Amino acid sequence: MSRELVHATIKDGWFREISDMWPGQAMALKVNKVLHVEKSKYQDVLVFESTTYGNVLVLDNVIQCTERDEFSYQEMITHLAMFSHPSPKKVLVIGGGDGGVLREVIKHKEVEEAILCDIDEAVPRVSKLFLPDMAKGFDDRRVKVHIGDGFKFLEDYKNEFDVIITDSSDPEGPAESLFQKPYFELLHGALREGGVITTQAENQWLHLPLIAALKKSCREVFPVAEYAYTTIPTYPSGQIGFMVCTKDASRDVSKPLRTWTEEAEVKNLKYYNKKIHEAAFVLPNFAKVSLR
Repeated sequence: MSRELVHATIKDGWFREISDMWPGQAMALKVNKVLHVEKSKYQDVLVFESTTYGNVLVLDNVIQCTERDEFSYQEMITHLAMFSHPSPKKVLVIGGGDGGVLREVIKHKEVEEAILCDIDEAVPRVSKLFLPDMAKGFDDRRVKVHIGDGFKFLEDYKNEFDVIITDSSDPEGPAESLFQKPYFELLHGALREGGVITTQAENQWLHLPLIAALKKSCREVFPVAEYAYTTIPTYPSGQIGFMVCTKDASRDVSKPLRTWTEEAEVKNLKYYNKKIHEAAFVLPNFAKVSLR
C-alpha cells in the first residue's frame, strides 16, 4: 500500500465501509494501493486499487463503483428507463459524475443529446484519471456537462427531456434532496409527454421503509411508479434498487417498449437484457407486501 497516501477507512491493508445506513454490518475490500485522496468542496473523495475488484471510487466513505462490478448498476439504472421509452432523443443524467451512465445512454442510436449535471467537479475529473472505461462516456459528441446542483438545474427546464436518470449517492449530504417529493415534481415538469425517469432507490434488505416512502412520493407525482433491482457484490447486501416512473399512465415499465437483438445485447451489454428487464420488477414476498 502507498506510504504517501493514507485514509482513515483503510487499516492493515483493508478498506472498511461502515455506515449508520446499514447498521451491524460492513463491507471490506483488500487494498493494493491508494491512488487518490481529496477533500472536495462537497465530499471526501478516495480512489484505491483493490486486489480483486480493480480501481474503486469511494465518496464520503461509501463505495460508489468498482471496475469489476460497476456495469450491473450502470446498465440497469440506464436501460430500464431507456428501453421503456419508444424513442429517447434527449436525455438528462443527474449525478453520475463517473461517466458510467453516460456510457450506457449513448449506446442508444436514438439519442441526439445527453446532458450530465453533477454537483461536484471532482468526480468527473478523478474518474477520467482512474476509471477510464466508465469516463469514456464523456467523450461522445452528443454529451454536454454541467457542474452544479441538479435540483436547481431542473428548475430551468420544462417539457425538455425524454428520459431523466438520477444516479445519486445515498440520501445523506448533497444527495438528500434528490429523494424527496419536490424533486420528483421537478422531474415530472422537465419531462416531455411519455417521459421516463429512473432514480437510485436503495436496498430492499436494509431500507424498506425508506423505499416505501419514496414509492409513495413518486406515485403522488407520476401515474406509474415501480421498484426494480439489480445484484451488485460491492453494494450493501449485494443489491441496489431503482424507482422507474413514467408520465404515460398506460405504460407498463416492466415490459420494454424497445428491444435489441440477442446478438446486439451480448455485444453491447454485460448484464442487462430484455428478460432481466422484466425479472428486475419481480420482488420477493416480503418486499412486495411492503411496496404495494
